[in-house]
Amino acid sequence: MASIYPFTAIVGQERMKRALVLNAVDPRIGGVLIRGERGTAKSTAARALAALLPRANAVTNCRFGCDPDSPSTWCTECRERAAEGQSLPYTTRQIPFINLPVSATEDRVVGTLDIEAAIQKGERHFEPGVLAAANRGLLYIDEVNLLDDHVVDILLDAAAMGMNIVEREGISFSHPSRFILVGTMNPEEGDLRPQLLDRFALSVEIYGIRDARERVQIMERNLAFESDPAGFVSSWQEKEAELSHQIEEGRKLVSQVTHTSRDLLSIASLTASLQVDGHRPDLVILKAARAQAAFEGRTAITARDIALAAELALPHRLKRTPFQQAATTMEELAERIEQLQGKSTTGQPKENTSATADEQDEKKK
Repeated sequence: MASIYPFTAIVGQERMKRALVLNAVDPRIGGVLIRGERGTAKSTAARALAALLPRANAVTNCRFGCDPDSPSTWCTECRERAAEGQSLPYTTRQIPFINLPVSATEDRVVGTLDIEAAIQKGERHFEPGVLAAANRGLLYIDEVNLLDDHVVDILLDAAAMGMNIVEREGISFSHPSRFILVGTMNPEEGDLRPQLLDRFALSVEIYGIRDARERVQIMERNLAFESDPAGFVSSWQEKEAELSHQIEEGRKLVSQVTHTSRDLLSIASLTASLQVDGHRPDLVILKAARAQAAFEGRTAITARDIALAAELALPHRLKRTPFQQAATTMEELAERIEQLQGKSTTGQPKENTSATADEQDEKKK
């Protein structure tokens, strides 16, 4: 088996790595879209994350890798086996990494039902697709902007519902479809439609590193990996195991993370002041903030968690059409996030807004 470049060995791109880790802690966040120029470790990071994730239990001989400890998410076949009184033994498996090709069709993604066998013999035959293979794993879509919009819509719907339902001629089959969705694209080759862009929970814009020392570090590590892949991976094993354990503990803790009404008000105030469309961003920020707290071993979110989550959840939602007001820049978003952090950390009162013009001029002097 080919060695995979370690996640912790990737130089820089901290925001991208944080977005991936948060989705690993809580896949319910809804995936991440990584936009950036060529050669910025987008696909390397996605593959490395899948290899980093802790192993998981799966029902033996289940085509969908159902979780034996979560009956509510079982596929149709596992439900039928349990209803007949059969035992469901399980094994431990590595988290699957599924790479979706740009040429994928709808049938290839959702799977197909054999209608002829169902009508003539009364038997239900389902041929699993990409969504079945990706269940409880990582689904990677390179150049997602070049994929057919209809197929992207199906993928995002399945990621949101956590279930894939295939219906043909009155025959239905369902199976769990819970996965970490990672899409990458180069904006120079075209962008996603705003409706699809909004469906990705988090988005990161990355660029090539400009610092000469870090660029040298990238070359040195890549050369070391190419010359001795096994040895290089082994040298990073301790850091990989540490991060994997931290993600595993975060997964256990995320459901216990609490928030206050003040936290919700801070999130709502931030999104409202930026005039973000819809309510999905508010929920995404809350989920990402909870995942950030759980990843750091805490059971309550802070203003810093909200700020870090907003930094990932809002950039791709701040664009406006030509008939609306101009988009809020990243600098303005950073300022608002800093204000949010400052209000919660310092607790200082606001300046008196009723001050006269002379007083304000005096303050400026």
